[in-house]
Amino acid sequence: MAPKKKRVFTEALNPRFGYYYTVNRSLYKGKTKYQKIELLDTDEFGTVLALDNITQVAEKNEYQYHEPMVHPALCCHPKPRRVLVIGGGDGGILREVLKYPTVERVDFAELDGQVIDFSRKYLAKMNRHSFDDPRVSIHVTDGREWVENHPGLYDAVIMDMTDPFGPSAMLYTKEFFKAVKRSFRNQNGIFTMHAESPISRPTAFNCINRTLKSVFGVVQPIYLYIQMYAVLWTVALASDGKAVETTRAATVERRIKRYGIKGLKVFNGKTLEAMRVPYPYVEEILRKPGKVITDKAPRFPDHFTV
Repeated sequence: MAPKKKRVFTEALNPRFGYYYTVNRSLYKGKTKYQKIELLDTDEFGTVLALDNITQVAEKNEYQYHEPMVHPALCCHPKPRRVLVIGGGDGGILREVLKYPTVERVDFAELDGQVIDFSRKYLAKMNRHSFDDPRVSIHVTDGREWVENHPGLYDAVIMDMTDPFGPSAMLYTKEFFKAVKRSFRNQNGIFTMHAESPISRPTAFNCINRTLKSVFGVVQPIYLYIQMYAVLWTVALASDGKAVETTRAATVERRIKRYGIKGLKVFNGKTLEAMRVPYPYVEEILRKPGKVITDKAPRFPDHFTV
């Protein structure tokens, strides 16, 4: 008997190219109030969470995303005590934030509470039950509304949202970034968000950086390859302090040691310095004219559906 043909999960990265991986079986398939949700058992990535047929997180190498989303900000800040996490319902960001003994409280604002419930049940191996840490306060609410109503509180704000359309569209605008800036306790505050790919969506990458620069004094992109997203990816650090671009490897290493953080797979002092360096062609993309994204015009020029 011929072996059963495996399902092939395909994902477009722009209208011209994408990638695929094979699926052994679907472990769960359903729909929340806001989006379709599916849990997949795959050969390449292990267990994968997909929302609206877009890969969100893969258990096998999720650290390639979660470590750079958290540690650059919290290692550049002199003493992060209060952190806001927007989105990230799988709990991976939360897990990394809680490694810092200086962190006294984490507000966790997630629009889709059903994703949190799902992740508690099916992704506990990845998030390590971080939702139950006593330092965490969970708020099933709109992230923008939370930010606008809580000024002057945070040392770091980490936003782990889906791509800039649908429910996430208004979390990529100049007005929202201004609200994030107001949410900082002081000028040492650091905002972290994913900033799209200069390969697959160069215009969106340009626009996000340009919009951040219209609000914050310093914007430091970091560049990394994330296998589950298939291309060179970026994370943006934004602040009115200079630490996100000036903190050196030796300082990062001292802080990691002092905090007792062990077992990191992609982040240390040397990799932070390396990830700050753009290729020349990426610098060219950032020099091109670009749109500042606003509430009145939130659509990105390279928005696409397939």
